[in-house]
Amino acid sequence: MSDHLTIVDHPLVQHKLTLMRDKTRSTAEFRQLLREISQLLAYEVTRSLALGTKTIETPMQTMQAPVLEGKKLALISILRAGNGLLDGVLELIPSARVGFVGLYRDEETLQPVQYYFKVPESLEDRLVIAVDPMLATGNSSVAAIDLLKQAGAKNIRFLCLLAAPEGVKRMAEAHPDVPIVTASLDSHLNEQGYIVPGLGDAGDRMFGTK
Repeated sequence: MSDHLTIVDHPLVQHKLTLMRDKTRSTAEFRQLLREISQLLAYEVTRSLALGTKTIETPMQTMQAPVLEGKKLALISILRAGNGLLDGVLELIPSARVGFVGLYRDEETLQPVQYYFKVPESLEDRLVIAVDPMLATGNSSVAAIDLLKQAGAKNIRFLCLLAAPEGVKRMAEAHPDVPIVTASLDSHLNEQGYIVPGLGDAGDRMFGTK
């Protein structure tokens, strides 16, 4: 565990992740588990949100009570698999603003190419949480963070379900100021760039595609 990488070792997170890794899990079950685990991970990634106070009346008396302060945070889904984490986090933080970054990998250069980018305004004044289930090579994640910084974001966190050491290293080199929160740091990437032991292709398992 470091300042750059937080592994959420809560028993419920680890149990649900084990269920998701099982290749016999149905699409519906996988999707539901992802929604549940994303809320538990969101609890960790939002731990240091700034709080102010406001005066309220409880049934007993007037008090100064803690409330979130500053502009609403921004959740940025890295398409398409990011949407699975996004749904769960939004249930926990329904007032959050939402953006989307679409990237695909050029098969010749192997570099990420942007095809969609739509984010909330005033990113510089918001906590920005980028979500993508898998941090594998780190190339698309680094490219997405590059775009968010170009759009003004200054306070960014990256939330993923699984990370590979290669992706964590790539992110730490490119964006040392962006903390990563994940449920597991897995062993390595295979020759196809999949996380091992991993859980396969998160997007395919979430949406029932091949």
